[in-house]
Order: sequence, then C-alpha cells, then structure tokens
Amino acid sequence: MPLSGFHPAIARWFTDRFTEPTEPQRRAWPLIQEGRNALIAAPTGSGKTFAAFLAAIDSLLRQGLDGTLGDETQVVYVSPLKALSNDVQKNLAEPLAEIRRTLEALCLPDVDIRTLVRTGDTPAPERQQMVKRPPHVLVTTPESLYLILTSERARDMLRTVRTVIVDEIHAVARDKRGSHLALSLERLEHLAGRRLQRVGLSATQKPIEDIAAFLAGTRHPTPDTCIIDAGHARSLDLAIEIPSSPLEAVMAAEVWDEIYERLVQLIGEHRTTLVFVNTRRLAERLTLHLSERLGADQVTSHHGSLSKEKRLDAETRLKEGKLKALVATASLELGIDIGAVDLVCQIGSTRSIATLLQRVGRSGHHLAAVPRGRLFPLSRDELLECAALVRATHERKLDRLVIPEHPLDILAQQIVAAAAGDEWEEDRLYELVRGAYPYRELSRKDFDDVVRMLAEGFTTRRGRRGAYLHHDGVNRRVRARRGARLAALTSGGAIPDIGDYRVVLEPTETFVGTLNEDFAIESMPGDIFQLGNTSYLIQKIEAGQVRVVDAHGQPPSIPFWLGEAPGRTPELSEEVSRLRQDIGDRLADPGSAVAWLASAIPGLPEAAARQLVDYLDASKKILGVIPTQQTLVLERFFDEAGGMQLVLHAPFGSRLNRAWGLALRKRFCRSFNFELQAAATEDAIVLSLGPQHSFPLEDVFQYLKPETAEHLLVQAMLDAPMFGSRWRWNATRALAVLRARGGKKVPTPLQRMEAEDLIAAVFPDQLACPENLVGDREIPDHPLVNQTIADCLLEAMDFPGLKRVLEEMAAGRFTLVARDTTEPSPLSHEVINAKPYAFLDDAPLEERRTQAVITRRGLDVKTAEEFGKLDQALAGRRLRRRAARCVARHGGHSERGRRNAERGTTGVFRGAGPSRTGGDAVARTAALDRRGAAAPGASGISRGRVRAPLGAARA
Repeated sequence: MPLSGFHPAIARWFTDRFTEPTEPQRRAWPLIQEGRNALIAAPTGSGKTFAAFLAAIDSLLRQGLDGTLGDETQVVYVSPLKALSNDVQKNLAEPLAEIRRTLEALCLPDVDIRTLVRTGDTPAPERQQMVKRPPHVLVTTPESLYLILTSERARDMLRTVRTVIVDEIHAVARDKRGSHLALSLERLEHLAGRRLQRVGLSATQKPIEDIAAFLAGTRHPTPDTCIIDAGHARSLDLAIEIPSSPLEAVMAAEVWDEIYERLVQLIGEHRTTLVFVNTRRLAERLTLHLSERLGADQVTSHHGSLSKEKRLDAETRLKEGKLKALVATASLELGIDIGAVDLVCQIGSTRSIATLLQRVGRSGHHLAAVPRGRLFPLSRDELLECAALVRATHERKLDRLVIPEHPLDILAQQIVAAAAGDEWEEDRLYELVRGAYPYRELSRKDFDDVVRMLAEGFTTRRGRRGAYLHHDGVNRRVRARRGARLAALTSGGAIPDIGDYRVVLEPTETFVGTLNEDFAIESMPGDIFQLGNTSYLIQKIEAGQVRVVDAHGQPPSIPFWLGEAPGRTPELSEEVSRLRQDIGDRLADPGSAVAWLASAIPGLPEAAARQLVDYLDASKKILGVIPTQQTLVLERFFDEAGGMQLVLHAPFGSRLNRAWGLALRKRFCRSFNFELQAAATEDAIVLSLGPQHSFPLEDVFQYLKPETAEHLLVQAMLDAPMFGSRWRWNATRALAVLRARGGKKVPTPLQRMEAEDLIAAVFPDQLACPENLVGDREIPDHPLVNQTIADCLLEAMDFPGLKRVLEEMAAGRFTLVARDTTEPSPLSHEVINAKPYAFLDDAPLEERRTQAVITRRGLDVKTAEEFGKLDQALAGRRLRRRAARCVARHGGHSERGRRNAERGTTGVFRGAGPSRTGGDAVARTAALDRRGAAAPGASGISRGRVRAPLGAARA
C-alpha cells in the first residue's frame, strides 16, 4: 500500500481528499522516504508536486509530534518562475491547514508547518523576519537562492536544509540559468555540510538520464532506479485550423480577419480558452482584435513585459471565470495555476515538440481530462511544420535537451560569490565546481584562467576594474576583496539585461510594464499605445522610463519588441524533412497523396492536405526535386533590378542555416569583394548578389569545407550583432560590467559603453579600424572572449550541426541539385519575405534586394510545370549575349577578372546539361537584362502577382 509509510494523519487526510495515488506518486514516495534522489517525469496534472512534497511534510509532521521540530529550514523548493513559487505556497497552505484539522480530529497535538516565499518581489521586512524565524519550507527561485547563499546573514538559515525540490527542471537545465543553479546547489550542499536529497520534477524532458545527472551532480550520481518516468505525453485532441483563403508566405489582412472570426467561434464554444502566440507584439495585436469582437472585459494579454500585478490580475480573472480568453506568450507555458482551461489555441508553429506538449497540456489540467489544442499556421511552410508537429506528438517523439558545457561567465560570478562567504583552497574550490554536472569536464586551465581574470581584473581607460579576488599563488588560496560580495549581490544572476524602458502610470506612479528601448525612443509625447489590453497616452519620455496616462480606450498603436526568434529544434526539422519526403514520394498521384496525408495525420483537414500537396507539387515541377535534409537544392533567379538571388533550400532549422548563411556570405565577400545581403529561415538561405556576378551554380556547394568552416564563421560572426550583445551579457554575468552601482541600476547605454571599453582592452582587433587590419582578426585566449564565441557558435547558431552537414556533403552522402529558374519557386517565397530577425546583415527592410523580387500570389501545378521546362535555345542565346557583355566589361581590368568572366560563361553552359552534382540543372533564362528590363511576360506587375509588402515583416 503506497500510504503505509506515512503517518496515520497524513494517510487519513490523503484518502479523504483523493481517490487513490497517481502512478508517479506510488513510485516516487518509497524512494523519497528512503532519502534517495528522485527525478519524476510525468504529464501535467499527474500530481508530481505532491509526490515530492508529501514525504517532506510527513517528516516535518513526525518531528513536530516528537517535539523536535525547531524554527529551521529543512526543505527548499526552487521554481524557475516567481508566479509558480507563489502558486505552490498558496497550494500548500490549504493541505497543511486540512492536515492540522485531521490532527485535531485524531486528538493529536497541533503541528504548525510554515512555508514562506522568497523571491525578488518579497518585501524587505518579510525578508528580515524570515532570517529571524526561518520557515520549515522555503519556496524560492534560482536567483533568490543564489542571493541567500551569498548574503552574509541570510545564508545561515540554509545550514539546516535536508531536501531540495527543483520544479520544471527542463526549463532551467537547457540554458545558463541551469548552470547557475547547479553551482548554487553545490554551494548549498557545502554550506549544509551534508549530502542533500534532491528531487526533480518535469513534464517534458529528453534524454532523461542527462536530466537526472544534472539534478544529482557528479558527486552523488542518480541510479536508474531513481528515475520515475511516467511518460511525457497523454492522449491529445489536436487539430489544425486553416482559413478558407489559401495560405501564402505573407498573410493578408483579410485572411487575418478569418482567423479572428474562427478564434471568436472557438472561444464562444468553450468556457475558458488560452491562446498562445510566439511574440509579445502579436499577443497585444491579437488581444486588441479579439476585444473588439468579444468585449474588452472578456479578453486580455499575458507576457513578460507586463508588470507582476497585471499578470497576476489576468491569471486571477481567468481562474475565477471572469475572462473568456487569455492571450499569452511563453510566460504561461509552465505550471502556473490558472484554473480549468477547456481549449488551447496556438497561433503559428511552436518550433518545438516539447513546447507544443507543454502549451496544449495547460488545458484539461487534471489527469482524467483530454487536453484540446488547435493550431493556426500562418504560412504554407508553417502549415507543413504544424502537420509535422502533430504527427510527431502522436508518435510520442520529443526534442533533445542540450545542457550547456561549463559556461565560464557563470563560473566567474559563482567563484566571486563563493569567495565572499569563505576563504578557499584552490583545489577544494575546483572540486566543488566540478561537482555540478555542467562543469564535470571543466579543465584546470579554464578554471585557473577564470581565477586569474578575477584576481587581476581589467585595465581600461578608467583604470583597473573587475578585480574581486586576492589570489595567493604560493599557498594556492583565494579570498574575496572588499566590494566582492556587494558586486555579487547587486549584479548577479544569469538572466541578461535587455534595456527595456519602464512604463509608469501617472498620477499614481504605478508600474505598468516595459517597452522595447527602440520603440520608446521612436515614440513621442501624445502617442497612444496598447499594453495589457489598455490604451496609454505618452506624457513624457525620460531616461529609461516612459510616463503615461490612461487613454480611455482611444485607438492605439501596437508596440514592438526586438529580440531573437526561437529556432526550430533539430528533431522537429527532421520531422519536417521526413514529411516533405513522404509527400514527395506520392506526388505522381496527387489525389492519393492528399488522401494519404489527411489519414496519416489526425486533425489535418482535407483542404489543408490539398494545399500542402499542391504547394510541394508546384515546387517540384520547378525545382525537379523536393528539398529535404538528404537532398539540398540551390536555386538561382534574377530580380527586377537585374540582381542575382541565390536560394539554398536546406530544412535544417534557422540555427544551422544562420551559421551556413554567415559563412557563405563571408566566402562570397572574400571571393567577389562584395558585401552581399543574406537571410536565413528555418528552411532556406537567400543570398542577394549584384548583376555583375557570374559563377557556376553547382560550385557554391563546394565553397565551404569542414576543415576551415569554423575559422571562416568566427571571422564572419565577429561583425554580426550577436557577438556584441552576447559580449555585454557575458561581461555582466562575469561581473566585469556591473548592473548596479551605488545602490542604483546602471543604465543599459552605460553598460554598452563599459562593455565596449572592456573589449577594447581585452580584444583590440574587434574595435580596430578595418584599414589598419592585415588579414583576419587575431583572437586572444581570454575566458570571456572564448565564452562569447562559444555562445555564438552553439547557442545562437548550430555550428556542430553545420560541420556534420559539410562532412556529409564532402563524403558524397547527400544529393546536391543546382537549378536556374525564371522566377522563384513557391518554396523560396518565405525566405524572400523573411522578417528582420532572419537578416544576416545590417541592411534595413526597405533596402533589401529581395524587395525587387516579384512573386506570384498563387502558382498552380500546370503553370509551375511550364516554368520548369525552359527553352534551352533561348536561354543559350541570352546567356551568350550576357557573357559577352561580362567579358567586355571585365576586359580592361585584371587577368583575374577576365578569368572570372570566362569561368561564368563556361559555368552557364555546363549548367545546361545534367548537373555533375546529381541534379537536373538547366541553364538560367536571362529574365532581366543588364539594364533591368523584364523578359517577355514578366514586365511590370502582371495580374496575379504582388510585390513583397514592405511592412509585412514587422506585423
């Protein structure tokens, strides 16, 4: 009997409250009561939290009845979200009160088990009271746990801790917050002086063995028997919704209206609906349109740029049934208590299988219910991706979680914090750090380099800074300098500052939320914007702050927030490629392909299946093949200005494609002495060249080599914005640039300047005048420089994935197809209309060369087949004339220029026959001559064609 190990009062309370324990509870309780580490992986609503807490409550109750329970903290619960911490504290209060009543009914002494929350929102008087009288159960976040460990007085309350519960462990393990928490747990165990029992909770995780090792650390490995895997998925009611109008690369306003009306219909059919979107701007936009149709009191938004009070109000109203719908971003993905939700709608693709499971799992938040989800793809590529998502979830597949390897910026911060509390021998500190799973393979050289950096600091134009340690090289000991603890407390944490402006409501001085820095700077007094489904009128814009008054419902503009879009996971990219291949294999009979697709993917309407088949069939007629992860296609066509557009179809996801695009752009720059424009999406890369360039198309596949790609990519990445932003983030995390000074927050512009001064001292070539540079930039061997480069290669991009692709290409394991077309294939439309976050250069949207490309709004299979059959003779005549002009143009220049022109000529004719790379490449038709005149049938904007809308990417 699972309850046999519990005190009779606990067992009686449980049987009165619940029918029977769930599977995770039955399997976890014996292990936890034995004091062993446990990782509980189970679906949302399966009672994981109580599985972890009840054994701890039982132990505290027995101590209370024995009279040995003192005012000491024995259990620490760590949640990645403040709101989740508040929920857990509230949800524990009721059971503890009921258990006290059960004790009274059994004529047993009263036991007062106290739980308190300690987060960044906890008032100072409550924190002081907590130090004087510690709670038995401390509910906190990773950042607040770090602060308590580093604080001179508060850390003493943690010396009595015996159990640590980490909730939603997958949400922290995948990034630097997890590395930060892992080191904090090792510091906590050192402070307590005993082995801590660690319990991890998660709904979605893979590989489960790595997560268990992350939880336990390397000094106390978790045996396989302590992994309670109750499955990551349950039966789901998933379906894809599409408008009656065909989907395109850019959704028109009238099609958006169809989506709004369908959402209103679904919301009306259910009690409460949760609508997930991928951006804060879309959350506000969708809320505005739904409010117009349902009423402003029935809908509101929930995202990270709203104040805590605004978010809590939205959660409470939804839980109490006062809201029909709540539009949210990732801020509501995790298990915050928002009551019963009947339906989840996802606008656009989640880019991740686990994210879809997490979001849809918010509906039917109890074990017997079947979660219901509806996906609304916003383009043809997203329709394909959503279909692959649904198929992957039904096949019980999951994304692989990657744990960062020993981030040195986090290590530097934690070393300063640890030294602030104790003096350390170097070897003992090194062993403590290696006890954290992300640092299990930390080399002694990297550790010594970080210690040396913290001891020596940095020499800048304002003198030496960042020296936080006294390093005794003879006795090999480290201790903190004066000011080290203050720096670690005021500037610690793993979440980077993004420089948003605070929005303050006058005259009450109420904090409403935050606005993106660029949006705030571009705004003026008198402008009206929406935040949290409320219109605000700007009164005054100050440094880091926007003062507003209530606009009383006047028509607002929708703010924008700039950031990096989440990349599609490699596992989902594989599913997209597999679905492309499966459909492509059946295109000989489109009718049967539609029938197969509609039956193979539950919840996919026949109309959506027909759109997918027509989309891929039209693309195959032009390209000759369907691009997949085994068949890569280079497509070349020309725009209205005569410029060359080169599209590489490679459905590997944006992180890998971003690396490939940057490296290709650098290679073209060095080969042609031309800074071209480029963009990378989940499925393709576009390179925009001028009319003067000419080269054999199939040779582009050989431009990058596995052996030299990393060096080339690093040199290209140093010029990209990602390096500058990540350098500032890493410098602040390593305490080299402080977030707060003198009790005040350092403004983000000043942080940028200080980060720039720092990189000038550490990495002079990065800011050197290009005219004075000879060859490549010389990269110093410095911990922060190395970490920033690693973050760019492994976090913002997927260089290991790119290297594998290049190695497979070099080994001849891929089919490589080069294809010249008279106009873009349907599969290239989305990358041509890419949003600004996909750009790989700094040219603004209105100056993109892809704006000169005309794309057809719809391309039927018959028309596509005609475009696929080019007139070889016509193409040959035009290309000879073009090549002759190219030779004449380069004739007065260098011999190298003449050879390049001749090479382009021979390359054109070599492309007219079967491609030596395995494709059926044909000669490109000169759709536009050197002056930009259109070819026959392509002049102007003919009926059925539209230019890519200039404002589409920001919508």
